[in-house]
Amino acid sequence: MNETELIRKKEEADAVILAHYYVPEEVQKIADYVGDSFYLAKVASGTDKKTIVFCGVRFMGESAKILNPGRRVLLPDDKADCPMAHMATAEQITRMRNEVEDLAVVCYINSSAYLKSMVDVCVTSSNAVKIVRALPNKNILFIPDENLGRFVQGQVPEKNFYFSGGYCPVHARLSASEFVRQIEAHPEAKVVAHPECRAEVLAHADFIGSTAEIIKYARESEAKEFILGTEPGVLYELKRQCAGKTFYEVTPCCEDMKRVTLEKVEACLTGGGFEVCLEEGLMASARKPLEKMLELG
Repeated sequence: MNETELIRKKEEADAVILAHYYVPEEVQKIADYVGDSFYLAKVASGTDKKTIVFCGVRFMGESAKILNPGRRVLLPDDKADCPMAHMATAEQITRMRNEVEDLAVVCYINSSAYLKSMVDVCVTSSNAVKIVRALPNKNILFIPDENLGRFVQGQVPEKNFYFSGGYCPVHARLSASEFVRQIEAHPEAKVVAHPECRAEVLAHADFIGSTAEIIKYARESEAKEFILGTEPGVLYELKRQCAGKTFYEVTPCCEDMKRVTLEKVEACLTGGGFEVCLEEGLMASARKPLEKMLELG
């Protein structure tokens, strides 16, 4: 499908294509909007198109559907999921609410609709510190990503944190020793890392931030070389915005994100794809923490 035909098919389907930074480069190229979870959540909440084609993993499509219950949300691949999105349980949340007073349950947006329906507010890696700091509660149960939660804890030491023990399998595979090898090989390079990485990895970083914040840092930095501590799909946008700069990959690819191919996206515009369907009551409960995130973030 050439560009002209793609535009025609989008218009016929009254569709908008959203793509996360981690999907393949050729998908990012044809998307209407490319960004991290927070940016895409805002775009999804404001679109006027009847159909949202969400190029990412399942929890992203669910969030778009929750914020747009009257619109059709399509995923190019229904097997593209995020293991971390399920790494907390209703039992954990209920037990902590019963045992800890003045508790806010804070949920990383990288979570299932079911988990979102049980929490007080959602956050992304770009707004988690700001939102947690703004909450009136003294105690925080942060789910499901413990690595991001402990990073936030370091920035908001005045609050008490509890964790569910979840993690991103991709970022968690990145070792501190690999970072050290890259630093030794490229001593002039700045080290950038996503807060989903483990603490011993983040200890070597010159900058820690969300995917969008990493792009901004690299673009504005005077440095010419960077060691990249996040999923390498972001290299497409980094190279586009940071011409003449060099990036060294150390993080493995997210296999789930790479399931989203150009052919599968095009199929969404011609009667294919996989529609996100959620029960009305579940969406209503999960919408409240997402809307609170958009309000506070």
